[in-house]
Amino acid sequence: MTSERPAPPSLDALTAAAKSAGSRELPPVHLWNPPFCGDIDMRIAADGTWFYGGTPIGRPALVKLFSTILRRDPERYVLVTPVERVGIAVEDAPFLAVSMSVAGEGPDRTLIFRTNVDDEAALGPDHPMRFEKEAAGGLKPYVLVRGDLWARVTRPVFYDLVALGEERDVDGTVMFGIRSGGAFFPMIEAAALADL
Repeated sequence: MTSERPAPPSLDALTAAAKSAGSRELPPVHLWNPPFCGDIDMRIAADGTWFYGGTPIGRPALVKLFSTILRRDPERYVLVTPVERVGIAVEDAPFLAVSMSVAGEGPDRTLIFRTNVDDEAALGPDHPMRFEKEAAGGLKPYVLVRGDLWARVTRPVFYDLVALGEERDVDGTVMFGIRSGGAFFPMIEAAALADL
């Protein structure tokens, strides 16, 4: 006896389900475990553009709506509602950090990032930052937004971030990094900073 996987929903059906699942607060997607209905032809490009069927989704409100039902499962990114779960492709990170503000000063300073879908993440232990090396030798910074969903920090914001960097001793190595929310996020060895 074989069990058939439910067919992936149409974009209109997924939109309706997302609207009914959401409210002013983020829906509790981490609590939902509906059946997996397969992959749909939706992709988030590295530049943050959402595509459906190879065409950019031109309505920011629709992209924002879909972002509220996005989740990272161990094997894939999914859009999830209480009744269905579908896989989508993500080229890099699902979100972009497009702006940064600074709250407080000195050791009480917290950097707050806003994403391209208007989420906010206050950099600290609950929303850490990581850095990955690019093939060309530079660094790509990411900040955790929610769940296992990260935002890649855009280049202009990265320049602002570097301007706030400082050097600290981390386990006997002088590191250049970012202090925020009572935590320090090492970016690179201070001696290698000039090479960037």
